[in-house]
Amino acid sequence: MQFLDEYQEIVAKAIEKYQFKDKPQELYEPMNYIISHGGKRLRPIMVLMANDMFGGEMKKALKPALAIEFFHNFTLIHDDIMDEAPLRRGKPTIHTLHGINVGILSGDALLIKAYKFFEDLEPELFKACIRVFTHTGLLLCEGQQYDINFETLENVTYEDYIRMITYKTGVLSASSFEIGALIAGAPFKDAKAIFNFGKHIGIAFQIMDDYLDVFGNQEQFGKKHAGDIYENKKTVLYLLAREHASEEERKELDYWYSKKTDNVDKIYSVEKIFRLAKVDEKTLHLIQKHNEIAQEYLKKINVPDEKKKPFIELANYLLRRES
Repeated sequence: MQFLDEYQEIVAKAIEKYQFKDKPQELYEPMNYIISHGGKRLRPIMVLMANDMFGGEMKKALKPALAIEFFHNFTLIHDDIMDEAPLRRGKPTIHTLHGINVGILSGDALLIKAYKFFEDLEPELFKACIRVFTHTGLLLCEGQQYDINFETLENVTYEDYIRMITYKTGVLSASSFEIGALIAGAPFKDAKAIFNFGKHIGIAFQIMDDYLDVFGNQEQFGKKHAGDIYENKKTVLYLLAREHASEEERKELDYWYSKKTDNVDKIYSVEKIFRLAKVDEKTLHLIQKHNEIAQEYLKKINVPDEKKKPFIELANYLLRRES
């Protein structure tokens, strides 16, 4: 999509401009390492898109957009440490290259740098954006803790899972859109509508992430195959399997999820149960459901339909990721 390429180029140039040149290098080089990997850089693009939708100034929104990107990468560094993940975007994770201590420190420094990128906003707008940003950070931590809790909890419900991914993933997309709208001076009602659009796209995106962990093309996905199964993560795939599998299959699922091992037999057996329960089809249906909810919120926003087209295209693009 041309508009996405244009936004990505704007964000890439800004990241290059604001590369960290501070010392000690041992702290700042890992920070440059992760933000230079690129990825899709969707969250800062969401800030810019919402800002454009409501007629805002690109220059005014650019540094807050980078703040979102820095914050996102801070969470990735710490997530990788917690998950003991060897790869991120197909490249070695920071803690595998530099050790856990540097990983923690460089993640913390990225978070602090993110806050500094709001400093140019006028006081009232600064206050509003920081309120959203800080609340988002806290919810994300809560979501991460729920995710950790789920590994040892026996009974995790679908509602528990949706709350967890809403906090862990959905609110960051939602807040990215809301911050962009706030900077542009959007009406409160419209800012909340774009927030809810982003929340449901974020939920659908995370469900797709869970789907791709097992059913995706791992070379393109850039992560360890079936890492969630290895970690005993009770994702939507697991919950749907529990709901639709036979009693014998549920017992087998419980057996494998009581062991934290990357034994190939575990991966093979759990994947087989997922397929028998048609978890892949059911998961794709849920993704579409949340996409439809998001589109309903988009329709409520009081701007010309022409300005909404990029948001529809973005949602469709995100939910057609390589499988």
